[in-house]
Amino acid sequence: MKPLTNGLARAAVRFKPSAFAGTFIALAVAAAIVSACGILLETGIRASVPPQRYAGAPVVVAADQRVHYVIGHGEDRSDESEQVPDRARLDASLVATAARTQGAAAAAPDVTFPLRTAHGALTGHGWGAAPFTGVALASGAAPRDGEAVLSPGAARAAGTGVGGRITVTAPDGRHTFRVSGVTRKAGGADGDGLTAWFTDRRAQALSGHPTTVDAVLVRPRPGTTPDRLAAHLERAVKGAAHSPRVHTGGGRGAIEEPALANARETLMGIGGSFGGIATAVAVFTTAGTVALSVGQRGREVALLRAIGATPRQIRRSVAAEAVLVAPLAGAVGLLPGYALAHWWFGQLKEKGAIPGPVELSVSWIPLVTAVGAGLLTSLLAGLMAARRPARIPPGRALGEAAVERLRPGVIRTVLGVAALVGGIVMTGVAASASGDDAANAALGVVMLFMLAVALLGPVIARLCAWLIGLPLRAGPASAHLASANSRANARRLASAITPIVLAMAFASTLVFMHTSEDRAGDRQRRAGIVADQVISAPDGLPSGTAARAGSVRGVAASVGLLRTGVLVPAGSGDGRWLRTASTQGVSGSGRDLAAVQDLDVRMGRLDALGPGRVAVDALLAKAAHARVGHRLALHLPDGTRISPTVVAIYGRGLGIAELTLPRTALAGHVTSSFDSDVLVRDGEGADRKAVAAALGRLGERVTDRDGYAAAQDEDRKLNAWANTVMAAVLGGFAAVAAVNTLVMTVLDRRRELGTLRLIGTTRRQVLGMVRWEALLVATAGIALGTAIAMATLVPMMRGLTGEDPYVPPLTYAGFAGAAVALGLAATALPARAALRRTTPKP
Repeated sequence: MKPLTNGLARAAVRFKPSAFAGTFIALAVAAAIVSACGILLETGIRASVPPQRYAGAPVVVAADQRVHYVIGHGEDRSDESEQVPDRARLDASLVATAARTQGAAAAAPDVTFPLRTAHGALTGHGWGAAPFTGVALASGAAPRDGEAVLSPGAARAAGTGVGGRITVTAPDGRHTFRVSGVTRKAGGADGDGLTAWFTDRRAQALSGHPTTVDAVLVRPRPGTTPDRLAAHLERAVKGAAHSPRVHTGGGRGAIEEPALANARETLMGIGGSFGGIATAVAVFTTAGTVALSVGQRGREVALLRAIGATPRQIRRSVAAEAVLVAPLAGAVGLLPGYALAHWWFGQLKEKGAIPGPVELSVSWIPLVTAVGAGLLTSLLAGLMAARRPARIPPGRALGEAAVERLRPGVIRTVLGVAALVGGIVMTGVAASASGDDAANAALGVVMLFMLAVALLGPVIARLCAWLIGLPLRAGPASAHLASANSRANARRLASAITPIVLAMAFASTLVFMHTSEDRAGDRQRRAGIVADQVISAPDGLPSGTAARAGSVRGVAASVGLLRTGVLVPAGSGDGRWLRTASTQGVSGSGRDLAAVQDLDVRMGRLDALGPGRVAVDALLAKAAHARVGHRLALHLPDGTRISPTVVAIYGRGLGIAELTLPRTALAGHVTSSFDSDVLVRDGEGADRKAVAAALGRLGERVTDRDGYAAAQDEDRKLNAWANTVMAAVLGGFAAVAAVNTLVMTVLDRRRELGTLRLIGTTRRQVLGMVRWEALLVATAGIALGTAIAMATLVPMMRGLTGEDPYVPPLTYAGFAGAAVALGLAATALPARAALRRTTPKP
């Protein structure tokens, strides 16, 4: 057998490199996007944190940090799990169990909790864990009841030392301790930052969890390996509450750094979910570019057939071209892909979404996958494009190379119609769903419609050319010529329209999804917060702040808010899952809450809120099938399962909180039980400034309702940034593909433009025709992309917010203007270059 890279393919690449330049660029950019997403996905899968505090504890026992549930029945049964919103803890009695376990030399509880001082935030621990975490005394003695040991940094910040006193604020109020010692890290280095240690019993009480611990640290006896001790511990703690897990080696770092689980989900979401969409877009655009490149050489293929080349030789030649161009283009795109992944990862780490110790993982797998995907796409697209010219008789092939065939392929048409029908059906499904169901269905809508545009491109392009060309035919000669040219060359037009549709559809969907959620949330928040004053502090407020605010003269009502998240079952049957719902724990009665928040209660009574009861947002209630008077099974922030009775359903959950529970139901199940805010309603005739001045002594900041609503928008910055970056990546890639395609189509028309000049068409008329064609392409792409985006956004936003999507006019105008500007620039410049080479001589 002759080698695949035959002389015909090598000659084509060598002597006509311009014919492959567009394909090369498309493949390189696609490889950059795919490799960047692959690197982030691999980093999410491999992400780990080396143990730091737990480095001296060979074995660590901790609760399972995931809530497990089962969906389906019989052979379709599957076990699923979801990360707890906060941290699952163990019963403190397991410390004694671990200490009695065979092979254990010592065991100690570990708790970590936040405290406040006049000098800033402080981290609290129990002294029992100190020997396991490399902490030793530099001076003084271990703490006894009423005493504390400080790190050197904490002692300096408080201006105290051994024998002095320090006052700390815990969620239950202020406490003063005598300083019994100051620590040093093993090796003499100051460690643990601003930290305080207390007796184990006192630490557990200060943490707000007097009967639970974060972890149990265990040291083996001499001669017992950590793995052997771990096996004994697994048998000893089996069946205990919260499914204890035993960790050794690198697994200890994940327990020490709970944020690692969320970071892994974030990275895998970007690399997997977004990476899948980005890969599909890359395949669409690259396949279109390769097909255009092969199609532009239809005349050459027909001539080769006329001089005796067989169909098999033509196919081998196209395959060889792909093998020659695609690997090199993919390799060129790998470096920009790594740079994009490195920048993206660094930004996520800077914004706190990824713990500092996590490093970017790069192996050969995503790199080879990116190059291989480009090669496979190029090979298949090229063979499909060359299939008909290589199969039909040479004379007919020459005719079709000169005049475009009007009738599209049967298989392509059937698949395109199927995708179009599927998109319409999914639009109906998304419109009838709610919450995350609607969002997931809407993603299927955009993908199916994009597939339909790619497959039915020539038909859609001819329709757009006829419709948009109607006003052009009434215009000047160049506009009339552009209209006729577009109708006669629908395949070429489709290749130019598809990337613009991609750019508009995906950029609009990602950006306007965020603007719609922001607008709906802001409107609900501003309408729902009816308090006159809001007390807040960066590190939170003690639980008694609301009661003290209520005693201030001129205050009619005050309510403390503890903000967190809980897991709520949504969906039904095999589509059931656990979703995290924003939750507020409120102090006081439902009547007090109604004085500071207007939740827009639609069913039930808010004043019935109390122990064992919950109020639910209407959209969440629909997704969870919750009704007033029925119980709603949910998992608290630490995974504890409860089933409170639904007493009210309200309409402003997006802007305030999706669930409202009594504060007491949440306080014992979160790491930090400080109140996030205290909302205050002034009495009639009260002096607002005087009340604000009095309240200012209880917190670091007092604002009115408008200032509070504006401050809450800061919490959405990370989501907004993530959506913007994804829109920029997809939109930028599609824009490059659009420019690349337009330049390829114009440069391929040198013969046509030269012929127009030879028959008397002026240079100005030819350039005018090209500009009108660019406007037609941009208009069609903008219209189709907008239609797909709206078909996606309308059901998605109605499911997520209960409202129609919000499209900022200036942002949309910017997208449309950019598409038009790119279209004009990408056609005018190569057209001028082509005309310079084809100007007729006198």
